[in-house]
Amino acid sequence: MTVVRAAILQTDWTGDKASMIDKHEQAARDAAAEGAQVMCFQELFYGPYFCQVQDAEYYSYTEPIPDGPTTKRFQALAKELGMVLVLPMYEIVQDGLYYNTAAVIDADGTYLGKYRKQHIPQVKGFWEKFYFTPGTDGYPVFETAVGKVGVYICYDRHFPEGWRCLGLNGAEIVFNPSATSRGLSEYIWRVEQPAAAVANMYYVAAINRTGIEPLGDDDFYGQSYFVDPRGQMVGDVGDPHKPELIVRDLDLAMIREVRDGWQFYRDRRPDAYDEIVRR
Repeated sequence: MTVVRAAILQTDWTGDKASMIDKHEQAARDAAAEGAQVMCFQELFYGPYFCQVQDAEYYSYTEPIPDGPTTKRFQALAKELGMVLVLPMYEIVQDGLYYNTAAVIDADGTYLGKYRKQHIPQVKGFWEKFYFTPGTDGYPVFETAVGKVGVYICYDRHFPEGWRCLGLNGAEIVFNPSATSRGLSEYIWRVEQPAAAVANMYYVAAINRTGIEPLGDDDFYGQSYFVDPRGQMVGDVGDPHKPELIVRDLDLAMIREVRDGWQFYRDRRPDAYDEIVRR
């Protein structure tokens, strides 16, 4: 498969988990109607971005993966639609052990595995260490019906090492589901992911929320997009205020073309990078 039609959804909080899940199911159906073959939702897709406060009440949003009801529901949907789905959720392993996780489901409904967010912030408005344990199991890349898919979640994007690991592990498309409000990060939102796409020569999908949620004063600024291995936007960037389903065609043949030209993987010097793994 050379050209893959991919979809991402930026949307606002409905007010409850059940309706949020229903909204995302309908969006997946809408994307499938437009011919999408793979789709990723936003970070912690079925809840509010509760990390704006520190409150144990929100531990109730956890589910086991893959045995929880949301994973099972979207496995059935993926099989029905013939679509690869990436589901960012709040995972429970046992009481008191929770992860910010994305489950990856193949187009036949098979659960392929999960990525757990590696880098966990703890600053005003992003109190994530209260909720999440740092991820385990590295930077997996999943062999899907549309190609090799990786995931890197929100704050992860500030750390180039993980982007490179995903590339070394064979990623062709990396989804970066996020919940990012206006402030320090907005001006680099259109810089970091294109830079990562260029440095690693693969497609990146950057997904953000929209709107103001009841737990915070800042609004999520949307502007979701796809970027190609040359660092160029694929189509328009999403609206900064309104929910939007974004569907784009990604030509995976470009990856080899760019890599054969730039040769960053050939010329990298892992023997010279010892400082990177020192504190």
